[in-house]
Amino acid sequence: MKEQEEDWTLVIKPNSGLFDLQFKEVWRYRDLLQMFVRRDFVAVYKQTILGPIWFFIQPLFTTITFTIVFGRIAGISTNGVPPLLFYMAGIVSWNYFAECLNTTSTTFIQNANIFGKVYFPRMIMPLSIVVSNLLKFGVQLFLLILLLLYYVLTGANVQPNLYLLLVPVLILLMAALGLGFGMLISAMTTKYRDLKFLVTFGVQLAMYASPVIYPLSTLPEKYQLFIAANPMSGIIEAFRFAFLGTGLLNWGYLGYSTLFTIVILAIGVITFNKVEKSFMDTV
Repeated sequence: MKEQEEDWTLVIKPNSGLFDLQFKEVWRYRDLLQMFVRRDFVAVYKQTILGPIWFFIQPLFTTITFTIVFGRIAGISTNGVPPLLFYMAGIVSWNYFAECLNTTSTTFIQNANIFGKVYFPRMIMPLSIVVSNLLKFGVQLFLLILLLLYYVLTGANVQPNLYLLLVPVLILLMAALGLGFGMLISAMTTKYRDLKFLVTFGVQLAMYASPVIYPLSTLPEKYQLFIAANPMSGIIEAFRFAFLGTGLLNWGYLGYSTLFTIVILAIGVITFNKVEKSFMDTV
């Protein structure tokens, strides 16, 4: 008797090649992506007293500290822009990139138990981190806009301009750059655990090699090229220029940042895809 054929709703099979990234599979699991985003948002502040208010407190206190240390004590120029606005714009943009990178870089280690028991496209996890951090970024961006409105109404030397239309692209570049670096480091961390300590320290140092606490335009040209080698530099300068109308909006630097982001994202995705096949043997 001929066996009756069964209709399978899901077929799980190994990836056949390095570039078999299965983006359609990721799209099919978009509901799971939403669930992870909700989980990340709720879990972090569920047992805290202030809850999401920490989204405001962290950048605000950092901005005040930078204003006192670098603005008042060190006397670093802010190109005539109120120091609170200048530092807030840099901190908000840098924090989003740094949060995406730091959190994504531990994807395999932090989620080894889930990955070992349940099947779903592994790329869902780093994507959910980027989206959940976007919610936090949105809250901090709202704080920046409120501060900007206050200074505009008081006649401060700030000039928001049409380059605000470029902001969504800049946010996408921040997310993609953090995601690319994070996935690449996450893949390497499965074998070299020391990297997770180096990443946190390295990201903190990299902030000082970007125009978060000083305008790129005030640096000598030879140092400008060195700082511009940091792919976040062109993005931060463009972000600040759009909101404040000051700084150095250099299309060459921004083009370099865009190209660098595309390359590192492609390398990160491909490496992540390769390692996910066998990481349970090494993690």
